Amino acid sequence: MQERRKEKRLKDKNEVAVTIVDDEKNTVQEEIFNSHTTDISVSGAKIQSNIFLPVDTLITIKMKLKNLGKMILIGKVKWTDVVFNDKLYEAGVEFVEKPPELEEYISRGVDIHNFEDK
Repeated sequence: MQERRKEKRLKDKNEVAVTIVDDEKNTVQEEIFNSHTTDISVSGAKIQSNIFLPVDTLITIKMKLKNLGKMILIGKVKWTDVVFNDKLYEAGVEFVEKPPELEEYISRGVDIHNFEDK
């Protein structure tokens, strides 16, 4: 299988609050808790959640990164998988908007942590 990722992913678990938004970036669903990232890159993240996020859903992600503080990102769901009996899901999210500090956080983390090459 050919690798499609553009950047290396940092295995990094961060608690997140996800809000589903519409195309005009208006909130349409309350925050979803029990969500966290399992890995993150400059262009996106893998999120585990107890809520199914359909492909092409626009979401706001609020997270607190270690040594960086709170961050708000906007992303679009690119793929989803059921992890456990329709009670736990994974979603691949591509960032549409992100703060510039994210790139520095990722590059520092890749230098000192293991990263996933696939």
